[in-house]
Amino acid sequence: MSPSTSGPPAGLPKSGGNTKYAVVAVVLLLGIAGIIALRSSGRRETPVAPPAVSVVVSPPPPANPKLDDIPPPPPPDESPDTGPVTTRIVSAPNAGCDGKCAGSSPPELAQALQIRGIQARRCYNTALAQDSTLRGHVSIAVRIGPSGNVCSATVASNDMRSSSVANCAANIFRSSGAYPSPRGGCIDANVPLSFVPNGP
Repeated sequence: MSPSTSGPPAGLPKSGGNTKYAVVAVVLLLGIAGIIALRSSGRRETPVAPPAVSVVVSPPPPANPKLDDIPPPPPPDESPDTGPVTTRIVSAPNAGCDGKCAGSSPPELAQALQIRGIQARRCYNTALAQDSTLRGHVSIAVRIGPSGNVCSATVASNDMRSSSVANCAANIFRSSGAYPSPRGGCIDANVPLSFVPNGP
């Protein structure tokens, strides 16, 4: 017979040893529950403000861009001395832009040519910014077709030191659109322009 032992059979833990494991398990479970509770309470959804929207309102396009490009005429003391607009009518049977012209000028045509002469002042003002002593006279020869179209606009005479003013002025007469229609065919007009600095 073998001596008897008072301990539990093999494979079973001793009594009182399970209590410390149970306490450790409970503490771990409480710790995990506390961490989960903290995380879930810290994840409150904060309201997000909607992104700011900026609206840029552009002005409506002008009703007639050609009219908006034309600067207003200068005050009477600044206007160039354009002199009278003379119209040379050459008698010929041809009523188109080619050949000789035999039309007659309506009063509105002289006014339209004078307005273009006033607009040519901006060419002079640009050149005057570079040379404050620039002055002189320019004459523009304009041929207007029977429907008011510009057949040609060239420099007829120029006594200024700069040809840029005369060429710019001719371009204004050439590219400023249609004129009032002459009667009976095309006409040739000579527009004298006088450019002098403003002031004393």
